[in-house]
Amino acid sequence: MDYLQAFIEIMTISGLRYFIIAGIPFVFIYFVFNKYFKNAKIQDKEAKKKDFFREVKNSMVSTLIFAIVAIIFTVSPLSAFTQIYTDINAFPIWWIPVSVIIALVVHDTYFYWMHRTLHHPKIYKKAHLVHHQSINPSPWASYSFHASEAVLEAMILPIIIILIPLHPLGIMSFAISSFIINVYGHLGFEICPKWLRKSFLFEIVNTSVHHNLHHSKFKGNYGLYFRVWDRIMETEHPDYVQEFDKVQEARFGKPVTSYSITN
Repeated sequence: MDYLQAFIEIMTISGLRYFIIAGIPFVFIYFVFNKYFKNAKIQDKEAKKKDFFREVKNSMVSTLIFAIVAIIFTVSPLSAFTQIYTDINAFPIWWIPVSVIIALVVHDTYFYWMHRTLHHPKIYKKAHLVHHQSINPSPWASYSFHASEAVLEAMILPIIIILIPLHPLGIMSFAISSFIINVYGHLGFEICPKWLRKSFLFEIVNTSVHHNLHHSKFKGNYGLYFRVWDRIMETEHPDYVQEFDKVQEARFGKPVTSYSITN
């Protein structure tokens, strides 16, 4: 196996994924259609160019670490200990999207506890402070980690490929969907549709406001995709719903502010 070639391929794909998925919303929302999204901005203050450059620089280091971890667990002999399968007929086709959903649930659980641990006073400054330099995050902040945090973030890959049978299409779908949600969380603008607020989904999924509040307040809202763990552990910021409604009111007028399970 040519490990160098595999590394270059994975690094190239990861880099392109970062610049395309983070870059497109950044260009369109921050510049091209900035006036249209003006009322969707979560924080009043503006991030500066130096913040964007710092986020991209840190993200390139994280991308490098992600690529190394991917090589170690998917290309090296350690791959024999995973449940990656290449025969698409080994499992029903429907298993691929189901496996992606399971992987996202596992990742959310891992991320919540890992993220909350990183906020411990003895760890925060050494590992997590780099990410929180983005008080007003942009899409570029999605992978802006200290190297030690990047290693912890990358470890979700070996966890899910050891626990869950995954086809390469499933792994790719997980990586792309995970990063899209991550970029949305760091967008700096709330772009979710108006109907979400009165849907049961609002009680489950995170929004850009949810994670943005974590960056501006430095604690609470530790979940990545879902509100579930924050609500169970009572770590959701008490102002979250109020702040979400405030942004949505600026976008659409007074929103629906309640959801009944009997609706």
